[in-house]
Amino acid sequence: MDSVHVVILSAVAMTAIVGTRYLLVSGAFAWATKIREPELYIGLDHQIKREIGWSLASAGIYGIPAGIVAWSWDSLGWTQIYTDVNAFPLWYLPVSVFLYLFAHDTWFYWTHRLMHRPFWFRAAHAVHHDSRPPTAWAAMSFHPWEALSGAFVIPVLVFLIPVHVGALGAVLAIMTIMGVTNHMGWECFPKFIVNGSLGRWLITATHHQKHHEAYRGNYGLYFRFWDKMCGTDLGLGDWSRRPH
Repeated sequence: MDSVHVVILSAVAMTAIVGTRYLLVSGAFAWATKIREPELYIGLDHQIKREIGWSLASAGIYGIPAGIVAWSWDSLGWTQIYTDVNAFPLWYLPVSVFLYLFAHDTWFYWTHRLMHRPFWFRAAHAVHHDSRPPTAWAAMSFHPWEALSGAFVIPVLVFLIPVHVGALGAVLAIMTIMGVTNHMGWECFPKFIVNGSLGRWLITATHHQKHHEAYRGNYGLYFRFWDKMCGTDLGLGDWSRRPH
């Protein structure tokens, strides 16, 4: 089988994995929402169907560069992904996770701010903000142009920054869980995290919900660093569904 067909098959496989991961994780947190906040998603059936449709389209876009990475790693050994845990000092494992998250957060912050410029908002980002209020299904609900802007971040990083396959898995897990929990409409993290020292630097639903209410600010993905540095941190606001 030639390389083109292998890449296509890899992209199809990764699309299926990304789509299945989305359905399982978002579905699990939507089910948790139904138990904890049974009235929260009432009347949002049409919106949720739209969110799932856009999200599965995004999965197809994410699957293409992910398939190229899988092919490059398995067939060519071009990536910086490694499997021998002793190839680098053990302390590098958490450092590599942080490097990936910070690099991803940086890219997301600046592209997210761009998406709130009038032209880009109308052309692409409005799809995401059509979720009023956002639900657990909205984490990947993007216009294809916006999905494309985020699809190549992690795939590019694996060619630049060494990362153990397990650490990469941790990055993807954090990315998925935080993306869903930040949109599901209630705060799942305990009060001591949200209102404590960690909450001053980490983004949870309370912080991101403020973005969906005010639009101009709280642009970060994982950390509040760039929002604080650039004066766009709106704080947590007064949200009735914060932890008690």
